[in-house]
Amino acid sequence: MITATTSVVAVIGDPVEHSRSPAIHNAAFEALDLDWVYVAFGVKPPDLAAAIAGVRAMGLGGLSVTMPHKSAIVSLLDRLTPTADTLGAVNCVTREGAALVGHNTDGAGLVDCLAAAGFDPSGRRCLVLGAGGAARAATFALGAAGAAEVGVWARRPEAAGAAAVLAGAAGKVVPADGVGYDLVVNATPLGMAVEDPPPVPPESISAGQTVVDLVYAHGSTALLEAAERAGAAAIGGTGPLIHQAARSFELWTGQAPPVTVMGGALPEAQERSKMDR
Repeated sequence: MITATTSVVAVIGDPVEHSRSPAIHNAAFEALDLDWVYVAFGVKPPDLAAAIAGVRAMGLGGLSVTMPHKSAIVSLLDRLTPTADTLGAVNCVTREGAALVGHNTDGAGLVDCLAAAGFDPSGRRCLVLGAGGAARAATFALGAAGAAEVGVWARRPEAAGAAAVLAGAAGKVVPADGVGYDLVVNATPLGMAVEDPPPVPPESISAGQTVVDLVYAHGSTALLEAAERAGAAAIGGTGPLIHQAARSFELWTGQAPPVTVMGGALPEAQERSKMDR
């Protein structure tokens, strides 16, 4: 039962109707018998500052932040963690007394997902496709995890270069070719549409590789299908989604996240979304 003492957290974005985060987090709160609730608020870009003022005034326990607000929210917060500051992007906000603190759990969630799948980036060759926010978070996290190489490809070489710098000495700009890499991460929009081609030639994927596609708008993608045909380990976007959410859950509540419960809530939420269309 929601009462005046219930802690409220929310995801803000535009649009936000598609978000699976309420189902994931509310399942976790219920599993741990926490007096918390998670809701979704659609916030237009011109209204972001007013929304954050509302968070302060109403005492919300925290936020998830999705597109298009991850960068714009930075200037509205009191403090950023070093990772969020480096990336210039926030996907999680916590409250510390009166202060709102910005975090970025996207990259750490990817590394956690890889660990759950038995892949350690340390000393490995990794390829990140894209140079947007998700790609930058992945590049930074893989470099911090000790990858021997983090190759970055993007349509704009200057954007790829700016992302590669985040991996430190391991970062470099490379072609869109998966040959020779231990890990391939797609952080481009390719795969959002069913008819999209894979972002690398299918023949460049081989057995022994781990392939992650951060797209989770629908079932499989051309990249994941190519990975499965080649005998590579294929990881869809729901894995990193759950693990970054688990990081946020722990930041808000101080409790160890029930990752299995959170993952179990996602298929039902996706099926419900299909029925509502």
